[in-house]
Amino acid sequence: MLLNFRRNVSASICLFPFLAVAQSPKPSITLDEYLNTTDIVGTSLAPDASAAVIATESPDWKASVYRHDLWLWTAQAGLKPLTHSGTDEQPRWSPDGKWIAFVSDRTPGGSADSDADAEGTKCSRIWLISASGGEALPLYSEKLDVHAFAWSSDSSAIYFSAKAPLTHEQEDAQKDDWKDVVRWREQYRGDVLLKLAVAPALARSIAVPLATEAPTSAKADAEPSSKLAAGAETIAKMDLAISEIAPSPDGKRVAFLTEPIHKRIENPADYEIFLVGSTGGNMHQVTHNQAVESNIRWSPDNRWIHFSVNAAAGSLEGKYRDVQGRLYRLDPESGKTERLGASFDGSLDQYTLLADGRELALGLKGIETQVYLIEGEKATKLPGVAGSYAGLESAHASNALLLRHSTMNDPTQVYLAADPLQTDKLKKLTSFNPVFGERAQPEFQPYTWKSDDGQAVEGVLIFPPGKKGAKHLRMFTLIHGGPADADGNRFGADWYDWATFAADNGWLVFRPNYRGSTGYGDEFMLGIEPHLVSKPGRDILAGVDALVKDGYADPDHLAIGGYSYGGYMTNWLITQTTRFKSAVTGAGAVEHAANWGNDDETRDDAWYLGGRPWENPALYQDEAALFRFDKVRTPTHLVQGGADIRVSYLEGETMERALDSLGIPHTFLVFPGEGHSLDKNPWHGYIKLREELKWLEKYDKQ
Repeated sequence: MLLNFRRNVSASICLFPFLAVAQSPKPSITLDEYLNTTDIVGTSLAPDASAAVIATESPDWKASVYRHDLWLWTAQAGLKPLTHSGTDEQPRWSPDGKWIAFVSDRTPGGSADSDADAEGTKCSRIWLISASGGEALPLYSEKLDVHAFAWSSDSSAIYFSAKAPLTHEQEDAQKDDWKDVVRWREQYRGDVLLKLAVAPALARSIAVPLATEAPTSAKADAEPSSKLAAGAETIAKMDLAISEIAPSPDGKRVAFLTEPIHKRIENPADYEIFLVGSTGGNMHQVTHNQAVESNIRWSPDNRWIHFSVNAAAGSLEGKYRDVQGRLYRLDPESGKTERLGASFDGSLDQYTLLADGRELALGLKGIETQVYLIEGEKATKLPGVAGSYAGLESAHASNALLLRHSTMNDPTQVYLAADPLQTDKLKKLTSFNPVFGERAQPEFQPYTWKSDDGQAVEGVLIFPPGKKGAKHLRMFTLIHGGPADADGNRFGADWYDWATFAADNGWLVFRPNYRGSTGYGDEFMLGIEPHLVSKPGRDILAGVDALVKDGYADPDHLAIGGYSYGGYMTNWLITQTTRFKSAVTGAGAVEHAANWGNDDETRDDAWYLGGRPWENPALYQDEAALFRFDKVRTPTHLVQGGADIRVSYLEGETMERALDSLGIPHTFLVFPGEGHSLDKNPWHGYIKLREELKWLEKYDKQ
């Protein structure tokens, strides 16, 4: 708030100096400034819309970790810190507005003892803090790692899921029989769905703030329930994990969503919606399909269960296939499902239900995400501001709307819309990352070209500051991951989405939304199958050719790069052409058979390539960069997370060995302990981006 105050003062009392400053160029942003951003990762709106909790993630460079903090906004006090531990996430207001629940890996009572469960998993518990502030209290102290949670409709209890605990005898037997041996699949245990009354739980927390309570008897010590949260009721037991929980507004039923324990998408049937009474009893499955459902919510009248299927997560219409995001609602009595917003030819993802039952959703079409009113099959775009919206959330007792908005140069902020149908009239609640407004900013424009088969393809051109429309520029083609994603008018400033930083450093950045991207209709998205890299690869090369022909790109100063699927494409494209002076690639497969076995989205891989490896071996080889590496001449910089299960670290090792055997200039950076998202240590992302930019500069000057 102090920074805003200073800007307002300078604008009001320094009129003539301001004119001189406005004519002077702003300085370029530094790497330190660019990556020292605060990301908004979650929000929760008070039931009456009078306050909001905002969850953020920011780098802690001294501790080499990312902080997760909660902030409280009120109309009276503005934005203030709510928690201070640095590990607090997923805030949820109680329906009565008195409490805010959140997830944290704090240790109850501040104990220095190990807080891991029997398998060594660090426990994240549910904590509560009063809406008026004060100290947070754990809902329970037992070593139960929460997987999902939700408030009961009357705020008296919290439902949550956790891995079914072992008895002490079972733990001892497992250690004696198996030592440290991992029994793949065999030792997996499903979740229990628990209900815990809040008032007595808080009373116990205040009275006994230690790590665990002693069992009351030898019999209790021998039973699994002794390791559940004290006072908890077991509502359901599953062989699967429980990833989402939605109690009905009338308090009679609980819907929940399952997923595989190992988190790998092998069988869409693992992702289904179940119903159980709010106190337990008979449980039944209410969906049976090949889609990966998510975001389950009840309608306010208890009539429907709404849910979404995100882009590239299948659909309810027939066999599994990667299409755009869809919205549905389910009648739990009859099992009948209806698709909502079907007339929209973009991708529908996040949605919310207003207190009066109306549904709003975010729709990606082209290079922007806007807000739409969903009425049956109809989707009507609401008045909005240019750019991209995210984080749609309504209040329980008000039709006010909480949402986020950004543009390519304006960092994401949280806004409140008093009228949910007027999302162009917004009250700004946050002012994170002000440095971007104080630095020189690149400009962008959409760019459309024809691929080799005549298909129109769109992308974005990002120009260096002050050079919009300039010609004969050195060009960096930065390919988005997914492939179910799209680049456009939204903010990005991190190790993955660094297009504006490249532009700030003198590159014309080309971001192609090749076939397989979302926001351009199902047919366009399905055009990637079964030619996983060759079809979109031709789209990208046609775009590069068009930009050279139109005079934007200097053909002697071209570079290429990407991460994840963008890495797949980079690895493939350097086998197809020698036009690029350099390449930077990360977490991209070079073959598809072993990657099918290692990838945690293996169902997706098999769909893209027309079956499992033995069902279509020729295509697995034809679409693999590895078998064309004799044609590579491009100096290539590789990065990989050492613990990545989305694209195995061994894919990077294989590529490095191939480049080394061919004598191609290259480097290979491995980030220990990091998965696909490089979210453990901010220095890893910092070093990645620093070295990638140096690599581009080095070979552009040769």
